[in-house]
Amino acid sequence: MQNTLFLHEEILLLALRDVEGTIASGGTLYQYAIGAALLAELLLSKRIEVEQSGRKKLVNPVSPTPLGEPLIDECLEKVVNAKRRAVLQTWVSRFASIKNLKHRVARQLCRRGILRADEDKVLLIFTRKIYPEVDPGPERELIRRLEHAIFTETRDIDPRTVVLLSLADSTGLLKVVFDKKLLKTRKVRIKQIVNGEITGKAATEAIQAMQTAVMVACIMPAMMTTTMSHH
Repeated sequence: MQNTLFLHEEILLLALRDVEGTIASGGTLYQYAIGAALLAELLLSKRIEVEQSGRKKLVNPVSPTPLGEPLIDECLEKVVNAKRRAVLQTWVSRFASIKNLKHRVARQLCRRGILRADEDKVLLIFTRKIYPEVDPGPERELIRRLEHAIFTETRDIDPRTVVLLSLADSTGLLKVVFDKKLLKTRKVRIKQIVNGEITGKAATEAIQAMQTAVMVACIMPAMMTTTMSHH
């Protein structure tokens, strides 16, 4: 297993409360961020590509070679075996709705020794699985990377950090990690990074491909929630 974390693992680490091991209240869209992170891994590893077809961004498989990470390989298999091509946001939603997604990612982080699987009682009746952090090092490191990208003027930001920042920003996870007022002062900077104005072309392509997907994937559940609350 690789030492550096995959994007979907990083997203879950940001979304989980360190001590309680539950999803932070501002991180409710985390499963869409995980879905988009899985898509990003396939894009960055050149397993899939995005084809602009009219106004649609269609996903094409490029290589069926597994990456050796079960969840990413399962997603790749879904794309390769799909009867018809689908747009980016469809794949984000499909990946986001993989059964037991949170638990599968959390179990990987437990295997890496970063989280611990535990259980607690809700209202003294229901049992739920929780994942408290046992090794804070990896999360500290990824927060340091985000901090460096957002709060300095550096132009040297690697593609994976750009993608992570982009996902964390569009799904509200940055506000879980950093002070909202501080983030407000860096709004322009974040926008520049997310739009690929600060980074190289390789990152820009992956980000642009994902931007649409993430935005649509995040807007959909938000719209559904609004509709439901009005009824």
